[in-house]
Amino acid sequence: MLDTKPAFILKKASLSALVALVLFSLMIGLRTEAGPEGKLIYWTRFGDLATIVAIVFGGSIVIELLRQWIGPVGAAALVPAWLQKLMDFVGRWLGPALLGFAILVPVIFYDQRYILDLAILVLTYVMLGWGLNVVVGLAGLLDLGYVAFYAVGAYSYALLATTFGLSFWICLPLAGILAAFWGVLLGFPVLRLRGDYLAIVTLAFGEIIRLVLINWQDFTGGPNGISGIPRPSFFGIPLTADEDGFAARFGLEFSPTHRVVFLFYVILAMALLTNWVTIRLRRLPIGRAWEALREDEVACRALGINITATKLTAFATGAMFGGFAGAFFATRQGFISPESFTFQESALVLAIVVLGGMGSQLGVALAAVAMIGGFELFRGLDQYRMLVFGFAMVLLMIWRPRGLVGHRAPTVFLKQSRAISSDLVKEGHG
Repeated sequence: MLDTKPAFILKKASLSALVALVLFSLMIGLRTEAGPEGKLIYWTRFGDLATIVAIVFGGSIVIELLRQWIGPVGAAALVPAWLQKLMDFVGRWLGPALLGFAILVPVIFYDQRYILDLAILVLTYVMLGWGLNVVVGLAGLLDLGYVAFYAVGAYSYALLATTFGLSFWICLPLAGILAAFWGVLLGFPVLRLRGDYLAIVTLAFGEIIRLVLINWQDFTGGPNGISGIPRPSFFGIPLTADEDGFAARFGLEFSPTHRVVFLFYVILAMALLTNWVTIRLRRLPIGRAWEALREDEVACRALGINITATKLTAFATGAMFGGFAGAFFATRQGFISPESFTFQESALVLAIVVLGGMGSQLGVALAAVAMIGGFELFRGLDQYRMLVFGFAMVLLMIWRPRGLVGHRAPTVFLKQSRAISSDLVKEGHG
């Protein structure tokens, strides 16, 4: 019989309930709004507050009981063999299945504009997550200002397209190059910083870029932003209702959905390119240097790895993918302003990387689908949406602290380690 220690469990549950009461008393228990003539109107919701505190109290008891029950046995021993095989099979084919479904999304949901727009948004954050995964997941550099490169890519495309009349396909690589340049500029001042200090500096960098966009009105348009950003074309053919448009050239009936489907496949191709480049880089010496830097920077220096080049390449590569995503965001929206590039965007992308599993490409994609789709799923809950979503994130961090796909598979390993060891032993004895 397990020693559940009722006094300890009740004490811990009571403390959790007290913390919940303090945190949610002003958020849920007391609601205020500005009334007519500047008067403050308030009303109480003590019933909802009591319900949440009771849920926290009961949930804390259940979690502690499960933890003490699983502890002596181990979580792996509680999973049946057939279920473990099923999980391995699903994990092996989940990636190809998601890719196949993504390719067929415009075909399945062609008449549902809302789902297509949501899919484009999800893929945009998947690409941003994969870009930040290079910096945070592979190199282990905590970056809280990733939205700055997103903004640089968006404004680079918008200014080049509206000022010089360049097309999207010409501006796209230029936006990535400019964002990578700013990534290198950020990397130089933070070469000797780690942990919290690095996070603070990158956060400040993101805010500096946003303030420059707001105040440099002659160049960026200031708070008014930039409008009239050109749309991408299909190999030089505009997706419009003109005589030279895509529909007229191919004898099709014009539909605004054609442009949405085209944008979907553009961002899907960009995201897959980001994934492919990241996987290839991980197998190169620079990718192994990133992973070594993530594990132990002191050991990297001792092994003779160039820390400066390793950090700068990580920042530049991640910033380049952020710039690509920013250019696509600008051409999709047709209008950009500094309000689209706040710290909340950086926090959201970082949450996607951490929840998905740092260094895991599949985990980042699943986390992006869950988070962006979750925001839409709980949209009807109004003020409770962030509360429910935050509670789900806390539970996930408790049960999966390394993320949804939280494993660090080695990119290089010895397949014949035993044979090599035995040969060395024989030579030593000989």
